Amino acid sequence: MGAPRLTRRDAASAIGGAGALLLTGGLAAAQTPPEPPVVDDDQATVEPTQVASGKDAFARITVPVTINGQGPFAFMVDTGANRSCISTELAKVLTLPDGGKVVVNTIMGRRSRNSVLVDRLQVGSRAQRRVKVPVLPFVGTDIDGLLAVDWLKGQRLILDMKRKQVSITASRRDTSTPDRVVVAARKRIGQLTIVDADLGQKSINAMIDSGAQLSIGNPTLRAMLDKRLEGKLEKVTMISVTGETFVGDMLYLPFLRLGGVQLGNVPVVFADLPVFGLWGLANKPALVLGMDLLAAFTVVSLDFGRSTVTFEIG
Repeated sequence: MGAPRLTRRDAASAIGGAGALLLTGGLAAAQTPPEPPVVDDDQATVEPTQVASGKDAFARITVPVTINGQGPFAFMVDTGANRSCISTELAKVLTLPDGGKVVVNTIMGRRSRNSVLVDRLQVGSRAQRRVKVPVLPFVGTDIDGLLAVDWLKGQRLILDMKRKQVSITASRRDTSTPDRVVVAARKRIGQLTIVDADLGQKSINAMIDSGAQLSIGNPTLRAMLDKRLEGKLEKVTMISVTGETFVGDMLYLPFLRLGGVQLGNVPVVFADLPVFGLWGLANKPALVLGMDLLAAFTVVSLDFGRSTVTFEIG
């Protein structure tokens, strides 16, 4: 049987024309310098958890989170960030104690942000204790915070779009089937970079970022495009959840392959962002895979223990 195919005819139907205002999330609070590991509850280290998921105004996945026993609050699941964050408004409402300044790497570079101290941050049956959480001024969205990959620690994150569920479980081995494709991946700053991806039979680096509304490519990837596609680029202005803006060029790629899955008509915004340099990908063809593309699958599972990503389309 040939590789599964998905066509993205309506992937950006809500975007509008050139110059539309778009929102991207995970790139906005991509990385913070590593700190000592947080302390988990005994239960959190052994028990899987599953929660019902929702969506924010831009169709990105949210889950209910409680803070110090209060809530639930809507946190966006952000696989493009290595550290969970909280909104300025929620930190004020909960009168959380000050945690001092922390450095956050955003789409436009390094930023100094305030932080707060959270005694217990819980998702389902899992909790983190005594956490220092960066505070971000979220703009144009109704989310209360970002839930990052600092929850995973060698485990498995399952984004089930079909059943509207998010699960964190133990790592396990997957096998490919006609409706399931397992893609080898490698870790980069705690995240996963898909190895088996290509554009026009040329290998590229693809990063899973459930916090980004649209997929974003770097200039090196753009240079690989057929020159005849340049005339089809449209200028767009993007704004991050923290209010930072940048201008990019959007194009519908006629063909992209992820593992054994072939994607057609994929919307991608090309921009020269500092975050690509942070990931060590400034001079390598790289693509951040946003929720517009991930939503084409029924289930996406990121296994941080086995360094694989599984895409299901059945």
